[in-house]
Amino acid sequence: MNHEVFITCAVTGAGATTERSEFVPVTAAQIADAALEAAKAGAAIVHIHVRDPGTGGHSRDPALYREVVDRIRLSDTDVVLNLTAGMGGDLVLGGVETPLPLDAAGTDMAGATERLLHVTELRPEICTLDCGTMNFGEGDYVMANTTSMLREMARQIQELGVRPEIEVFDTGHLVFAKQLIAEGLVDEPILIQLCLGIPYGAPADPNTLLALVQALPDNCVFSAFSIGRMQLPFVAMAALAGGNARVGLEDNIWISRGVKATNGALVERAVTILEAMNARILGPAEVREKLRLVKHA
Repeated sequence: MNHEVFITCAVTGAGATTERSEFVPVTAAQIADAALEAAKAGAAIVHIHVRDPGTGGHSRDPALYREVVDRIRLSDTDVVLNLTAGMGGDLVLGGVETPLPLDAAGTDMAGATERLLHVTELRPEICTLDCGTMNFGEGDYVMANTTSMLREMARQIQELGVRPEIEVFDTGHLVFAKQLIAEGLVDEPILIQLCLGIPYGAPADPNTLLALVQALPDNCVFSAFSIGRMQLPFVAMAALAGGNARVGLEDNIWISRGVKATNGALVERAVTILEAMNARILGPAEVREKLRLVKHA
């Protein structure tokens, strides 16, 4: 068991959760406020997407990221910034009989440099690197990240001095993560996020979690989470498996049956679970030291 755990809060994500909960933040101000709420509740790291303030849909607009990051950095609350770099790998085929042309409304494919524009401009301590391609849920959507794309993104992230959080959604992603490490494209300490429960990736059960943990590279730091109703049980399972925890409205909108959550409430519940297990919650300064992060102004 890990007795010193840090908590990441994924505050909004990119999915259609805004249609299901009024607590999912949409505007840059709301996202920044949600991140600060999570930090004050005990999250050392906030994982940030931005959304189109008009539609609530996902966005890659660097100006929106800048507004969120500036608001957080100008606050009196210390927290580690983790910006997504997963956007720009969305491939939606045209259907089972006519996969081409692609669905123009859903497809958003961008080059490595474009996908990292906001990271280059804002220099967060951490950004994500989704380490593979998979059928992500139902329909014709594919989360598309080729090996050449991932190598180039890893190279650019490394040059920026930002710590990549390697997102692993299935066992093959972990195999390629090890390849990036072997090629020297990821610096130590290696930070890995095990993402379970997303159809059709690794299922959210203890055996799968332990299988992934046993296959991790040596001496890495890892977190684990599940989406949906297994999010809070996975706080305990992640710590028991030796890792750290992630909660937040990106992955789950409920605090209990029929009761909608806020980001702060989910972090507070995670703190309660971990402290009941006699784990100590790490703060942002301790996480920076543990992960050798560079805090940019």
